[in-house]
Amino acid sequence: MIKKFLKKKEQNYAVVHLKNNFKENSVDDKFWVYCDSCNNQIFRKDLEENLNICPKCNKHYDFAARDRIKLLTDHNSFKEFNHNIKFKNVLNFPDYENKLAKYKENTNEKEAVITGIGLINNIQVVLCVMNSKFMMGSMGSIVGEKITLAIEYAIDNKLPVIITCASGGARMQEGMISLMQMAKTSQALARLSQAGLLYISILTNPTTGGVTASFATLGDIIIAEPNALIAFAGPRVIKQTIKQDLPEGFQTSEFLLEHGFVDMIISRDKMKENLHNILHLHGYPFVNDLYEEGDLIACTEH
Repeated sequence: MIKKFLKKKEQNYAVVHLKNNFKENSVDDKFWVYCDSCNNQIFRKDLEENLNICPKCNKHYDFAARDRIKLLTDHNSFKEFNHNIKFKNVLNFPDYENKLAKYKENTNEKEAVITGIGLINNIQVVLCVMNSKFMMGSMGSIVGEKITLAIEYAIDNKLPVIITCASGGARMQEGMISLMQMAKTSQALARLSQAGLLYISILTNPTTGGVTASFATLGDIIIAEPNALIAFAGPRVIKQTIKQDLPEGFQTSEFLLEHGFVDMIISRDKMKENLHNILHLHGYPFVNDLYEEGDLIACTEH
């Protein structure tokens, strides 16, 4: 009887420590995160304090858009604009308004991108940050319009543009209207280039679909976070189309850097410092006062 009891105890102990044995919304899930990259269980607080980067293997997990803005810009320097653009369900897609309302309530955001101006170590930039928590960061007409207006503001005020991409691609509910945003944003970036202004694109996990096929990959400098998924179509779709086996990890930042698709990979915690160095090398001036009167004239009316 004693031997049977001990064997049962050993079995129970082993079961508890099987990898990724946590259930969502359980007590364990609230305090621990299983890293599928290094197969370690990470204390959730340690992960959050490390900018959602695994302290053991450097895997970069999702990072909230507002937190990213705080990370990249100087304290209280970011001024959002164009956040009240009115939406219209042009295609009358069923239940689209209700779905948008739920995402607005759950994320406390109005759309899948946040745009504005801010300072990066006292250098003024136009910054657009996509939010993967809002409909997978999908690009609809409002996302395209906000990014285009931000680029046009940069042209008018001779400022560099930085876009942090995180998207599942074009928004299905808006059909061709969504695909039109690819051309619109690309055309605006062509005007920015003609004006001699810098565009830095930052690719985070995931950057896919129509976003990858438009503004995400048009940067003068393209930066990626480590181990980000960067692709147009998924691996299964590609394999079925070309009828060939695909290289392992061919849609990761590291593979794409090796093959010249991106210019550099920069860890999240070093991103601001590197952006500042790039901007400084391109001759963008320092702003002594946070914002002088009149700096936001083009923004305040939205």
